[in-house]
Amino acid sequence: MRILVVNDYNEMKNKAANIIASQMVLKPNSVLGLATGSTPLGTYEELVRLYKIGIISFSEITSFNLDEYYGLSKNNNQSYNYYMYMNLFNHVDIDEDNVHIPDGMCENIERECADYERKIKESGGIDLQLLGIGRNGHIGFNEPSDSFQLNTHLVQLDEDTIEANSRFFASIDEVPTRAISMGIGSILRAKKIVLLASGEEKADAIYDTVKGPITPKVPASILQLHPDVVIIADKEAASRL
Repeated sequence: MRILVVNDYNEMKNKAANIIASQMVLKPNSVLGLATGSTPLGTYEELVRLYKIGIISFSEITSFNLDEYYGLSKNNNQSYNYYMYMNLFNHVDIDEDNVHIPDGMCENIERECADYERKIKESGGIDLQLLGIGRNGHIGFNEPSDSFQLNTHLVQLDEDTIEANSRFFASIDEVPTRAISMGIGSILRAKKIVLLASGEEKADAIYDTVKGPITPKVPASILQLHPDVVIIADKEAASRL
């Protein structure tokens, strides 16, 4: 596990974008695992800039998103499908057939999850997985639990996660309480993992991830077992290390 402590959000997002861009240049047909939320926004903005000046191309890239709210249509402006298109896909040359995001309106959840895992495997696996981290140590929507969920599955969201995400909705009552998420095993099968953390509110989660015991009570702690993880944290998020 490599930890890069940077001065601020701007430096964090640029370093993350440079790592992803390097992956894309070295392997133009890379499979990228992508995250949502407020933390990766700057990274996507920088990737769009690098695309527009001709440094990178998404034309051969395949993407798999970590998660999606269950019960929101892809056109809902709070869905992660909408987020990805608004903040990245609409601005680059990615082939829409190569974009994979869980279907939050699927009728058969077990089949949707199994199909998602199958598609990842058939793509050759994820070359680089981008992650954020929740205040409670969740990655994807893998919440603190008594056990690690291995594969893509339906999650009951933790109250802390619902509260944290309520800032994106008109009220906390509108926040979905369930989501489809890649499992811990899905994430660990990625060849390289880049985790971003910004702000003092993430300091405890980063400390527990890096220094604490490996436990499903802190899902991100499992990353200690992965052979190629880079954590990029600003000074506030890394303040307890």
